[in-house]
Amino acid sequence: LTGYAALNKLLGKNVYSSQDQLGGPQIMVPNGVTHQVVRDDQEGMAAILDWLSFVPKDISSPPPICQPAGMDPWDRDVDFEPSLLPYDPRDFLRGVIDNEGNRMRGFFDAGSWIEYLEGWGRTVITGRARLGGIPMGVIAVETRSVDRLVPADPSNSESCEVKESMGGKVWFPDSAFKTAQALKDFNRGENLPVIIFANWRGFSGGTRDMYNEILKFGAMIVDALVEYKHPIFIYIPKHGELRGGAWVVIDPAINPEKMEMYADVDARGGILEPPGIVEVKYRAPQQVEAMHRIDEKLQSMDAKLGTSQGDEKQNIEKEIKAREKQLMPLYTSVATTFADLHDRAGRMKAKGVIRDSISWKDSRRYFYWRVKRRVLQDYLISRLRKVDTKLTHKDSEALIQKWAAENNVDFNSDMKMVAWLESQNVDARAESIRTSFLKSHI
Repeated sequence: LTGYAALNKLLGKNVYSSQDQLGGPQIMVPNGVTHQVVRDDQEGMAAILDWLSFVPKDISSPPPICQPAGMDPWDRDVDFEPSLLPYDPRDFLRGVIDNEGNRMRGFFDAGSWIEYLEGWGRTVITGRARLGGIPMGVIAVETRSVDRLVPADPSNSESCEVKESMGGKVWFPDSAFKTAQALKDFNRGENLPVIIFANWRGFSGGTRDMYNEILKFGAMIVDALVEYKHPIFIYIPKHGELRGGAWVVIDPAINPEKMEMYADVDARGGILEPPGIVEVKYRAPQQVEAMHRIDEKLQSMDAKLGTSQGDEKQNIEKEIKAREKQLMPLYTSVATTFADLHDRAGRMKAKGVIRDSISWKDSRRYFYWRVKRRVLQDYLISRLRKVDTKLTHKDSEALIQKWAAENNVDFNSDMKMVAWLESQNVDARAESIRTSFLKSHI
């Protein structure tokens, strides 16, 4: 704030030569202070207007849902498919042109994706986009390794620039802080439903990361989710995985009234990865025991071993060891595959940890109706609870289900519920509840 000249006087020597060394884009973008970089004032005003287009008219209203004519239809496939290899997740958010010049359409409406805080916490991607005209907050995960540059301090002659490599699919202190900050931004005043494309293997727990307060920033994510007042959708994308502490931090049990979790049919989820499960629950001694129980050759050798003596017994023991060594990779592979079966979408749904399994190709169609239904339904619930403070979220939902049944509307159909909710006079419904509430207190 004082400028480089004042700092030079304070230090007693000419260290800094420009204001850019203290607060230019090369400083304010990587440290997360600047949300977006623009080239000139006109582009800056356009960026502000774009941001305001996601904001509701007042703090109690839902976000503005609009679908201009000729825009990207909701009823289409998601063309870009995530791969097992590292890729740029922005490609499935906004779409991309492939090597043959073909347009691969992404999850959101074409041209609606706007990224924020791009230079900070780069293992997490945050921004805003529209799904069939519905404004949404977006959090995605970088699958590629990225570098973080820490500049040298000109006032310290012994300091030097540090380059840190950070792996993909991992929360680091800055990216965990970024996730919590984005959730708070979407929640306060913007009233945005959020979709989190969860593809984390966990938190980075090295000595430096622990020193840099990664546990605190992870807890901030939980706090932000607990305080979130609008629908949150967690979706494990195709070939994505959710592991370890990452699952704990975004588990829907944190805020069950607002959070829903889904997974692609080819996604995986579980605290430990299959090799880790095998290492803990089906170690080498257990595998050897299974070999002797199943393998006919080992059973034959075991029978001979019981009646043999001397050199013959030693030779049979060597043959048994050789057979065990030969079978070990096969049994480890089978055990790993068996453990992997417990991490698939079908098993996750059976255990009740996800609401449903949604194929990546059809995800845009499904979430269009689901998000729209939750936005309209939660807005009606908020109005009902505002006039009757005794109503809980569950009570309000049951009331809406009763009204829908009276009109022969299938409460389990998002599409039918959207049509019914759009036809409702929210003010009239709220007034009827308010009247009943007042009568009960007279």
